[in-house]
Amino acid sequence: MAKALDDVFVAYGQNGEPLRVEQGYPIRLFVPGWEAPFSVKYLRHIKVTDQPYHAWNEAMNHSIPRDDLGGKARWYHFEMGPKSVITRPSGGMTIPRKGYVQITGLAWSGGGVISKVEVSTDGGESWKEAKLATPVHSKAHARFTFDWAWNGEDAVLMSRCTDERGEVQPTQAELYKNWGITGPEAKKPARAIHTNMIQPWSVARDGSVHNAMFA
Repeated sequence: MAKALDDVFVAYGQNGEPLRVEQGYPIRLFVPGWEAPFSVKYLRHIKVTDQPYHAWNEAMNHSIPRDDLGGKARWYHFEMGPKSVITRPSGGMTIPRKGYVQITGLAWSGGGVISKVEVSTDGGESWKEAKLATPVHSKAHARFTFDWAWNGEDAVLMSRCTDERGEVQPTQAELYKNWGITGPEAKKPARAIHTNMIQPWSVARDGSVHNAMFA
C-alpha cells in the first residue's frame, strides 16, 4: 500500500498520444523502480490483497533457486537495485588511439536518486568519481561521464553507483554471496534475473573492447 500510494499510476497516454498496443493500450499500470511484471499491460481491473500475490512471474519465472537453501528460491524481490553500466567504450567497440578517451554511461536505481557514480580503469583497484549530468531524477536514468587518458596498455573499465539511500552497486562476488550462488554455477549462472552487478569491460592493447565478466 505504501508503494501504491507513493508513485504508482495508471497510464493511458505517452508523449501526447494514446499508448501504443505494444505498450499496453488502452491503459497500463506503471510502478516506478520495481521489476517490469508489476507494470501490467492491458489493465482490466485492480485487486488489492493483504499479502504477496503468488503470480507465475514471482513464483516461477523470476525466482532464483539457491543451492545453500536446498533448492528453495528467492521470491518477492520487487525493487530494482542500483545499477550502472559504461556504454562507451563497451563490448564490440574499438578505441582508435591512445590518449584522451571520454567514458560515458548510465546509472539508475529503484531506490531513488543516483547520488554518485565512480569509475575504475584498473579493474577495481582504484576508483574516481565521475561527473553526473543534471538534472538527476528519482528512479530515472542518469548520464555520467569520466575523462580518461589511456596509455595504450591493457585495462579493465568498471563503473559503480550509489543511490540516495547509500546502497552501493555490488561486485559479482558480493552479489553471488547475497544470492547463495556457489560452485560451478558461479562460473556462469543459467539465469541472470535481477542482476545489478558491476559490468567490467576489458581493453586490449589494440584498442578492442570485450566483455570481461566471464572471461
